[in-house]
Amino acid sequence: MDLRQLRYFAQIAESGNVSRAAEVLRIAQPSLSQQMRNLEDELGVALLVRHARGVTPTELGLKFYEHARRILQEVERAKEIVRSQATSPSGRISVGLPTSACRGLSLPLYRTMSDVLPNISLHIVEAMTGTLDEWIQSGRLDVALLYDHKAFEHVAWTEMMVEDLMFIVPAGHALASRCEISFRQVFEQALPVVLPGRPNVLRAVIEQIAARHDVTPTATDCESLPAIAELVRAQAFAAIMPHFAFAPEIERGEMVAVPIVDPTPSWRLSVVVSQRTLNARGSEAVAGILASVIGDLVERSVWRARLKPTDRPNSARAQAGATYPPRR
Repeated sequence: MDLRQLRYFAQIAESGNVSRAAEVLRIAQPSLSQQMRNLEDELGVALLVRHARGVTPTELGLKFYEHARRILQEVERAKEIVRSQATSPSGRISVGLPTSACRGLSLPLYRTMSDVLPNISLHIVEAMTGTLDEWIQSGRLDVALLYDHKAFEHVAWTEMMVEDLMFIVPAGHALASRCEISFRQVFEQALPVVLPGRPNVLRAVIEQIAARHDVTPTATDCESLPAIAELVRAQAFAAIMPHFAFAPEIERGEMVAVPIVDPTPSWRLSVVVSQRTLNARGSEAVAGILASVIGDLVERSVWRARLKPTDRPNSARAQAGATYPPRR
């Protein structure tokens, strides 16, 4: 048995068809079929059930597939570790961005990555913070930007900044002229509020503050940022969101961000690196670029937040050759 046979079997199991697997592997189908017969003969068991629609792994075949995938993943991990230490950062790095930040952050991040780390292939994933947190811990994501992140065993993190949440209202509404609004008044005025539902971090922040101040945070649930934007634009709802989430609509005069006071809800943002990444050097370089891009947006007031003091280099170009801020 060798790695080639494991790779062949795994592809057949995933494709469910020997012909399709042969196309993916770019080998002749008879040769692939012979390799599988040799493997089954060596193991003394049937790994695949052949039928008219293709093939299906047997019960033992499924168990063998799980082991084969783990072995192949470890082989790739070993390759990536050696390559990342021997060359400049390269490879495919997956970056998770929360929904409220993805739209405004993606373009400057892609542009900076293309200029500073051209050998890195960036894969951006947009999701809610809870989902991103699970994926970063499991190694499904290499790097992520998370709100109110808590320390876990399998990640390294650096807190970047604190961002205030604001009352987002349609530009034509009477509330748009307010200089500020109290947290209690947000839920007492006539315009209903729309918020992401549980267990979204933003909803948790609002409910925790409400509980401490004896406020009932009545709100309509909506998990889609574009849908929330449409509801606000139509003057049907107001929202509680960071300014950055709706910066384009605010700039176009479609919405207004009213500061919330007594108290002001806020959350912390951290850049997180999975310690299960297959490309540690590339992931740390990308995390450094992400931190630098965020810092630049905040310093230029494009992103309204307060940066936390860090020891990160001042420029994205410097970050490409630097180790990410110390792991905690």
